[in-house]
Amino acid sequence: MARGHAPAVSIEHLRVIRGKRPALHDFSVQIAQGTITGLLGPSGCGKTTLMRSIVGSQILKSGTVTVLGRPAGSPALRRRVGYMPQDPTIYNDLRIVDNVRYFASLYGFDSRAADAAIDRVGLTDHRTAFSGNLSGGQRTRASLACALVCQPELLVLDEPTVGLDPVLRVDLWEQFTELARTGTTLLVSSHVMDEADHCGDLLLMREGHLVAHTTPTRLREDTGCTSLEDAFLSIINRSTKQKAV
Repeated sequence: MARGHAPAVSIEHLRVIRGKRPALHDFSVQIAQGTITGLLGPSGCGKTTLMRSIVGSQILKSGTVTVLGRPAGSPALRRRVGYMPQDPTIYNDLRIVDNVRYFASLYGFDSRAADAAIDRVGLTDHRTAFSGNLSGGQRTRASLACALVCQPELLVLDEPTVGLDPVLRVDLWEQFTELARTGTTLLVSSHVMDEADHCGDLLLMREGHLVAHTTPTRLREDTGCTSLEDAFLSIINRSTKQKAV
């Protein structure tokens, strides 16, 4: 955490119950401003639940989640936090430009903000295409434009690159890096470990627990593994042995 800067997100002793089963166990972490933080772990480990807690759409059993100095879900945060869930947020029977303008109006922005968001994700030439006719990559970009239209200080992206080809994945990560460079804080979940190298900080999760808060370089140093996937498995094995003891 940079000296003198409050964290973008501060989570203290968070517990969440979903379907009568614990989804997050006494989860505490701080996310620095202006960083790309990767949220990594296998499917079902609680990544989406954590993200929903941060954007204020998840009922909490106990603990606190503070976002940009306010309780998560506060009305004052609606124009400051962008959220892109796993499933595209766009309407198939609307054109790209209509979808993004709709979200712009919800945030209180005009059509110029929508046009800027569409341009930022590289869809200007397709802005009048109906969303139901888009490819998977184009749908992801359109959904990202909807999240970017309010120019958020915090951008929460739930597995934004899943199912995309390698070229498009690289392009999206370049956009994420540029957003962080201009001051946006990004929290990006993934179960693809090679994407961790694009992140400044890493949160490694398993079964609703935070098993490590680290960086790609430190993770390799601590485990002696060159591969981030091997390094993650090493951390998991280490934590499992500690629990057994």
